[in-house]
Amino acid sequence: MSPPAPQLRVIPGGSAGEPSDGELVRAFSAGDSAAFGQLIRRHQDTVFKVVRRYARSIDDARDLTQRAFLQAFEAAERAHDVPFKAWVLRIAINLGKNHARDAGRWQLAPVSAVDAERPSLAAPHEALERAEEEALTRLAVLSLPTRQREVFTLRIDAGLSFAEVAQALGITEGNAKAHFHHAVKRLKEEVAALSTPGERP
Repeated sequence: MSPPAPQLRVIPGGSAGEPSDGELVRAFSAGDSAAFGQLIRRHQDTVFKVVRRYARSIDDARDLTQRAFLQAFEAAERAHDVPFKAWVLRIAINLGKNHARDAGRWQLAPVSAVDAERPSLAAPHEALERAEEEALTRLAVLSLPTRQREVFTLRIDAGLSFAEVAQALGITEGNAKAHFHHAVKRLKEEVAALSTPGERP
């Protein structure tokens, strides 16, 4: 029988020298519920950044974050072949998409709200480093096709490598790179249009 689910809460960041994700998953499967708490602490910020793209409010994003970890907890024994980080992010993406679809909207988080929450967010691409271009880029992300947005979000917001993006989405690394390339190309075009006088919405 699986150990009882840990109480989800905001947990301070961890310290160096902690066991690997795989070791924590194995410890949890063996009955150590505290091991899952360590996994939450380690990955909750990344999961939150991903689901925030799909949520209208911080509270919704927090709820989606908790649900992602609970679902990862419930299915932990079936995910031994998938790295935990990729597994929980895959769940987070699916929850985010479902949340947006059920609400009947995709453009959930106004750029101003995202900027206010994360004023130090790094530029999403080298060609878009200036502050105004960053804001326009985040606006343009909302218009990307679903897969391109997923890849871009995991690559930029979650900071995953292309290999990790591929694991999280169940696609090949080559496909992840291709989707990112197309996303960046489309974003450049969207930002250029938004930056042109008279074309900004």
